[in-house]
Amino acid sequence: MLHVYLLRHGETSWNADGNRYCGATDIGLTQKGLEQAHLAAALLKGVQFDAVYTSPLQRAHRTAAIASGNRADIIVEQRLIEASFGEWEGKTRAEFIAENPALWNAWAQEPDYVRAGGTGETAVEVVTRVDDFFNELITKHPNGTVLVVAHNTVNRFYMAWKLGMPLKNYRQIVQENSSVTLFSLDSRGEFSLLKLNCRS
Repeated sequence: MLHVYLLRHGETSWNADGNRYCGATDIGLTQKGLEQAHLAAALLKGVQFDAVYTSPLQRAHRTAAIASGNRADIIVEQRLIEASFGEWEGKTRAEFIAENPALWNAWAQEPDYVRAGGTGETAVEVVTRVDDFFNELITKHPNGTVLVVAHNTVNRFYMAWKLGMPLKNYRQIVQENSSVTLFSLDSRGEFSLLKLNCRS
């Protein structure tokens, strides 16, 4: 059985500024975000990880470094990068809905095949690459424990899909900055959610 400690990165300046959509844009952590990562490190201090994986974006990589106790062998994984939100990146939801309400409504109702921000990714594209990554982990660490640091949307799309939820309901899963989620995957990829959005 593979056990995965899944983190969302710490707060960014865009998270703090009205929750501007970061997407694939490479935004760094705020001071609060660094502090959140240190709190995650304290929470995970007693866990022995066989490996640590992170999205290549600096907000996730820095969080992974701090949360893992500055391990030197962190593995950067491209498939964990945040969903591309196309023309919505750098804008708040209120701003881009005002610009094109029809596009938001289409995405909100059927993100499976509608491109976020018109030019970004679909939910199916995101789930496909993230699921491919986790299936590979089952083979690499069949009885292991790993730390994975990624992003709000990719994490929630993956969990929604594994839980059998319609992907349009992914926002019903909460994962705050640097909170810890724990799940297991058996040899067949069967998913069990053990803890969600924990800070203690």
